[in-house]
Amino acid sequence: MAMQAKLPAPQGAAEGTVVAVLAAIGVCHMLNDVIQSLIMAIYPMLKTNLDLDFVEIGLITFTFQFTASVLQPVVGYYTDRYPTPYSLVLGMASSLAGLVLIAFASSYTMVLAAAALIGMGSSVFHPESSRVARLASGGRHGMAQSVFQVGGNFGTALGPLLAAFIVLPYGQHTIAWFSIVALLGMALLAGVGTWYGKTLKIERANPSNELKAIAELGRKEVAASIVILMALTFSKHFYLVSITSFYIFYLIHEFGLSVESAQLYLFLFLGAVAAGTVIGGPIGDRIGARRVILWSIIGVLPFTLALPYVGLFWTAVLSVIIGLILASAFPAILVYAQGMIPGRVGMVAGLFFGLAFGIAGIGAALLGWLADATSIEFVYHVCAFLPAIGLLGYFLPETTKPRQRRPRKAK
Repeated sequence: MAMQAKLPAPQGAAEGTVVAVLAAIGVCHMLNDVIQSLIMAIYPMLKTNLDLDFVEIGLITFTFQFTASVLQPVVGYYTDRYPTPYSLVLGMASSLAGLVLIAFASSYTMVLAAAALIGMGSSVFHPESSRVARLASGGRHGMAQSVFQVGGNFGTALGPLLAAFIVLPYGQHTIAWFSIVALLGMALLAGVGTWYGKTLKIERANPSNELKAIAELGRKEVAASIVILMALTFSKHFYLVSITSFYIFYLIHEFGLSVESAQLYLFLFLGAVAAGTVIGGPIGDRIGARRVILWSIIGVLPFTLALPYVGLFWTAVLSVIIGLILASAFPAILVYAQGMIPGRVGMVAGLFFGLAFGIAGIGAALLGWLADATSIEFVYHVCAFLPAIGLLGYFLPETTKPRQRRPRKAK
């Protein structure tokens, strides 16, 4: 298959970065998240066609996110024990089925079933893809996670554009055209699965020394750190869901934009999220994941506090800054957590991706209820304070040793 990458030398998969595999898994993450983001991007259409209220809109997100969040840690735990290279193809097939179903959904129940199928696809894709990225990283775990995750961010950003220029003008049935996206993803993942299977055999024959967690820490300190990381993940993703699920409605209600124009503003925000993800991992490799986590979550607080009080231009500017800063946290959080619990890459990835999806699902439902009970503007006033939870990051132990300067050559 064209996707075959040159296998690393038998000394171990992490001996060098496998660029082709990282690129392929990033592209597949993009294709996977294009499918996911199409659901949220057509919320205004579904709201009109099926006469939905904000609570029902929130429950669509909840169904997708809850399905993914519950299954991801389970899938990760299982595949840590029994790696299944071609499960990635099966996960994309589930997303394909959900995509076709939502294209022809004529009832709210069918929409929820489609969201559940796409959620199941994501529950398989994320833990296993994160493991593949780590195997192909060559030890640059932050960079690999950034490459993997930015594919998803870019796919999420593309969803509103595709909805604005294809689905909204030509109707709900045109979502079926994106079956091509899923089929392309399945083909690429088959190639990745072949590399993955061969690399696992090499790893079993020549086990590499995985970076150990901070061995000096006791179990209680590791557990406390994981709890803090989960709290920070809650802060980040609860705020993000306020944008991804309700930003379009906020722009329409507050500034009188059309749906198509509001989709473009959402694309700007999601593009900034993609850029922030690219930045976070490599910087974390250089200065330490803890520093990136602190800077990204606490640093965004002044901008979230200002957002509800500014006009359209500064709303767009602040949303870009918020997306850029906030998104840099997640690759660092994931790498930090995987370093805490070595040998459980899939379970940790499943736990944190699952937590992110679960928070987003619950957040969408709660914020939908809050918007109906109060106003969409009130939602953003409340959510503005969420990044303050980032102060907990100060209690995370420092895990990065100071970089030693190279001695200068004598002249």
